[in-house]
Amino acid sequence: MYKLKVAFLVLGYLSAVGQSMRFDLKSGDTKCMSEDIKTNAMTVGKYSVVNPNEEFPVPDTHKITVRVTSPYGSNYHSGEHVESGNFAFTAAENGNYMACFWAPDHKPPITLTVDFDWKSGVAAKDWSNVAKKGQVEAMEVELKKLYDTVKSIHDEMFYLREREEQMQRLNRDTTSKMASFGFFSLVFCLSVAAVQLWHLKTYFERKKLL
Repeated sequence: MYKLKVAFLVLGYLSAVGQSMRFDLKSGDTKCMSEDIKTNAMTVGKYSVVNPNEEFPVPDTHKITVRVTSPYGSNYHSGEHVESGNFAFTAAENGNYMACFWAPDHKPPITLTVDFDWKSGVAAKDWSNVAKKGQVEAMEVELKKLYDTVKSIHDEMFYLREREEQMQRLNRDTTSKMASFGFFSLVFCLSVAAVQLWHLKTYFERKKLL
């Protein structure tokens, strides 16, 4: 039972770090996907436009433009007027990386179908090559997968703990600033009220109403 739980945990984690999908893209539209990737994590992706007629080459109307960018806007991959492509890089920044697909405008409008596979971390490794290079048994490869998965989970826990500490510091700083702002606002309001009272008193004394 314990082994079964571990297996479900590993499978759940692997599904979280990789996504394979097929989506429709109308001409003139843009569709973006994001992936939360940690620093120094490997990520690989491939995409292709589904050929509406497999007996002929993909028509120009079914070619797309692709951009993959970092959280700070750095360009990691670009493809202009392509029917397929792939990318691979090691993340230099923490955060959400964006993959955007754009289909050129066309009259009459058409709908393209795109296959997209994006994997990060443990899921991005080519384990078949690992097995060939090391000439290891299948069980050893599975153990390597499990080790890397546990290490990724461990790193993810520290990353989340660091993010939590950053949020706590931000909350404390915000609370301190709001308290200071509230204090100075109160002092300002009391000062204005005192000046108004002094002005009214002076006015009434000049008019001999007091």
